[in-house]
Amino acid sequence: MDLNKVPQLKHTHSGNFFLLAGPCAIEGEEMALRIAEKVVDITDRLQIPYIFKGSFKKANRSRVDSFTGIGDEKALKILRKVSETFQIPTVTDIHKESDAAMAAEYVDVLQIPAFLVRQTDLIVAAAETGKVVNLKKGQFMSPESMKHAVTKVTESGNEQAIITDRGTMFGYQDLIVDFRGVPVMKQYAPLVLDVTHSLQQPNQASGVTGGRPELIGTMARAGIAAGVDGLFIETHFDPANAKSDGANMLPLDQMDRLMQRLSAIRKTLSEF
Repeated sequence: MDLNKVPQLKHTHSGNFFLLAGPCAIEGEEMALRIAEKVVDITDRLQIPYIFKGSFKKANRSRVDSFTGIGDEKALKILRKVSETFQIPTVTDIHKESDAAMAAEYVDVLQIPAFLVRQTDLIVAAAETGKVVNLKKGQFMSPESMKHAVTKVTESGNEQAIITDRGTMFGYQDLIVDFRGVPVMKQYAPLVLDVTHSLQQPNQASGVTGGRPELIGTMARAGIAAGVDGLFIETHFDPANAKSDGANMLPLDQMDRLMQRLSAIRKTLSEF
């Protein structure tokens, strides 16, 4: 994928990794703009190409009473406002074929959730919009099997695919990132490491997903050292009160220091 073809994406010639970051779900306009403003300030200063992330709807929830969204059109309009306000591209996940055309009217990148990445009709619908398609590797899939997901995008006439690794399930309530998959998946498409979701501890007894946010820095540094092209990080100014996935988010006030460290690692590696 040529990052230069993503609308509004700045700093593509900086040599830095690119970043997909934002809240798990769009909870309202003020919170989305607040998070975007902070991350834009950081990424502009460090010359990190940035795509704002926010789910307009959460379809994959453990419990029926879990937060799923504020309304599809309302959330998508907020994503458009973020894009127009800060002149940055946005990404959101889709869950059914009819979501693809609808979301494509508002965002630049359509994301296929990990649990749905084998759904051919969904991938084709996303690809046919002409938008960049971010394919999250299933927790149950090998790195090699992601070749077929990318092929579904390219054979639909769209060369703009990204792969995002969010770990592999081993046992019932934990995920492991196997960095041996980095060079494998980079053969197929630019590779992103989903730092925060790879630290989830899914399907807890309470029905609320847990996480290990204290390891976000460790995982992110390992990803940059292993050679990933980009990072995916969910962040919030108040993770404890976030309406979705707060247990594994990066506190927004820690983003600046982390990005400084990761940019330094990336720069050092580029000198070798």
